[in-house]
Amino acid sequence: MTDQASHKEDRRIGRSPQGTAGLRPALRLTRALVDRLPQRCEERGPVLVSSPELAYYHDTASQILGALEPNEALWVFAAGSLIWNPRMVVVERRTAFIQGWRRAFCIQDRRFRGSPNRPGLMMALAQGGDCQGVALRMDPGDDAVATLVSLLQKEPPVPPPLVTAETDQGPVKAIVFAVDASFPIFTPEPAMARLADMQARAVGYSGTMAEYLLNTVTELEKAGIHDPHLWELQDQVAERLLRLA
Repeated sequence: MTDQASHKEDRRIGRSPQGTAGLRPALRLTRALVDRLPQRCEERGPVLVSSPELAYYHDTASQILGALEPNEALWVFAAGSLIWNPRMVVVERRTAFIQGWRRAFCIQDRRFRGSPNRPGLMMALAQGGDCQGVALRMDPGDDAVATLVSLLQKEPPVPPPLVTAETDQGPVKAIVFAVDASFPIFTPEPAMARLADMQARAVGYSGTMAEYLLNTVTELEKAGIHDPHLWELQDQVAERLLRLA
């Protein structure tokens, strides 16, 4: 296999090309820089997206599970915080690659890691492009529907599509948590400089966007995944935090 073909295959199954990790400089964004920001604030914005009735979650979970073969495992494609805070019992992890979806900071946040005076943008998957992440095999427990409902209630109330995620061990069916312009607090991701300005300031009841970014990039690197867009963002956020006294 040629070097070019090898690198293409590495990307398809969700890992950094061999030998490239050691060529990158150390993360510029550090815990010490993140700690220059207030850890959290008490100010919380209004609830802009109402939670659906419980029937919505049961119906959505039943439809997802019904699309699987008997005894087929359900996987969740983690692109961001689910990697380091899965909010479910995970029995297996695999680096993975999906087509047709990309990471985007496209959810307005004035309540959790942002606030009315210091808003931020939360990351989700948006249509277009491709994405490397981590496929998480969910432990269904004694009641697969109830287990999935519990996870769905912690994510944006948008039915997650079931996609094919490519892994070293073969393809798996995984749900992805994605939003589009129909979601009430969706906003197109701004240009890099504007995005970095927002994420370097954003503080909310649950913490800071800088911490969220640091955790995500760190955990992706641990999984052997390098996202150039996130890498550039962490560098620019770090530059802004360095200016703080």
